[in-house]
Amino acid sequence: MFYAIVGQDAEGSLTKRAAARPAHLERLQRLQDEGRLLLAGPFPAIDALDPGAAGFSGSLIVAEFGTLDDAQAWASADPYVAAGVYSEVSVKPFKKVLPA
Repeated sequence: MFYAIVGQDAEGSLTKRAAARPAHLERLQRLQDEGRLLLAGPFPAIDALDPGAAGFSGSLIVAEFGTLDDAQAWASADPYVAAGVYSEVSVKPFKKVLPA
């Protein structure tokens, strides 16, 4: 089943985000290589593809896991969590409808 993982960025986390990004992307690449990643990306803090110094307000990852517990464990081990980028992370089951 798919699960939506939403991380909310902590205030002033842009520098931490940049430092932890390679390890964060490495984990996402593994999910993609395994065919389990539906989509992933950040929420720009302003209405721009490149928000510059405004940074990001969080991230969304939708990926396939065996159980909700598996998805929560994966999310908890994210380098952004360890680096203090995310102040909060939620994990919810996600039902993909479209595109088919």
